[in-house]
Amino acid sequence: MGTELLAPLDLAFWHLESDAHPMHLGALAVFAPVPGVTPPHVLDLLRTRAAAIPRLRMCVRDVLLPVGGAAWTVDKDFDVHRHVRRVAVDEGDFMAGATRLAGELMEQPLGRGLPPWQMYLIGGADDGPFAVLVKLHHALADGMRAVAIGAGIFDEIAAATTARSAARGRPAVPPRSWLPDPREVAGMALGRIGEVGRALGVGASVVRAGRLDLRSTAFTAPSSGTRRLATADLDATALQRIRRAEGGTANDILLAVVAGALRRWMAGRGEAPAATDPRALVPVSRRRPGGAMTGNRLSAYLLDLPVAAADPRERLRAVRAAMDRNKAAGPLKGAGAVAVLADQLHPLAHRFGAPLAANAARMLFDLLVTSVPLPRSALSLGGCPLSALYPMAPLARGQSLALALSTYGGRVHVGLVADGKALPDLDRLADAVEEEFEELRELVTGGRVPSPVS
Repeated sequence: MGTELLAPLDLAFWHLESDAHPMHLGALAVFAPVPGVTPPHVLDLLRTRAAAIPRLRMCVRDVLLPVGGAAWTVDKDFDVHRHVRRVAVDEGDFMAGATRLAGELMEQPLGRGLPPWQMYLIGGADDGPFAVLVKLHHALADGMRAVAIGAGIFDEIAAATTARSAARGRPAVPPRSWLPDPREVAGMALGRIGEVGRALGVGASVVRAGRLDLRSTAFTAPSSGTRRLATADLDATALQRIRRAEGGTANDILLAVVAGALRRWMAGRGEAPAATDPRALVPVSRRRPGGAMTGNRLSAYLLDLPVAAADPRERLRAVRAAMDRNKAAGPLKGAGAVAVLADQLHPLAHRFGAPLAANAARMLFDLLVTSVPLPRSALSLGGCPLSALYPMAPLARGQSLALALSTYGGRVHVGLVADGKALPDLDRLADAVEEEFEELRELVTGGRVPSPVS
């Protein structure tokens, strides 16, 4: 394997991190037990499969050129035992214990001198359910890339990868060199010119969309460095029924549910909806079908969540209209495409400008809501079927809440990540997500009048 320069956005994520603001993605995968499959067997399987994923052997090293840049290089002293560990859950309620423990583990930044990832086998009784917490630095992967990397631990993906490698007579394809093919230079230059033009437009949109009244809310509070996790589960079949009845996309419906859940949760706290609706950053992948999976390729939309609207259908209509406007403009236009700006900056700008950029996030949005695609086929680990997978998104500096959603096995799994001190009642918000979804389902499919939530 050679070296590969960090793409500008990857470098930005690398330098945005601090001890109080770890920039790693996560996923909590829960498995059903199978007789005869013991925790030591699962731990050995995890280590073997993780060690076989070339990307997980790569660490970040500074380079002389470009000045301020960094590159992915193979860790010559790689030891998978440093990265894959087993931790026990003592509580009688496995999911409650696993979620609490995962929150504590998500607080801890990844070691910067090693390949930036960790896996934890979280188990209780030897014959009971277990979970695997995966942590990947955002510089290593965006949501889609994280799925592609993490999927290598599953039986079905590992078997297919091994078969392909055997057929080729060589290991999996190594990372692409940072030196471009000379024939690509002209096309890259033309594309760069177009990207710079788009970035100028995005920069103007960012300035217009920035908010100067940086009021402190439950979603934007000084970071304590703590993390609390919670989960929610929704019926994917019911989601499709709502979509067919109301129109729009499944993502529109889920965003409307989040808006209603926030309203419900605020009412439970005795808080009236704010005069200004909270603004969500909704990431959008910029990857092209069949394109390379290296590096972060992200843009985003900004969406004012209609928390002030009392009627669930009204909230859904407002979300649909706003997302339709976003999509008409496209993912490379508007302030939400601020990630495009990172692709135009010199590495030194990322190295020295990261603190300023980190503090600017709350000027644009209050919370993150993202959807993570998963394989549709059934997955297992050591023959133990995957029963749920809750994605976990990082928190921007000065922000307290991020929600990530994925669909698997007929369920929509929602992972909520919060600053532990700012949102100690995160479990109540997770309950509100399920309650709001159920109310919308009954309203749409059963004709029930919505209950007032003031």
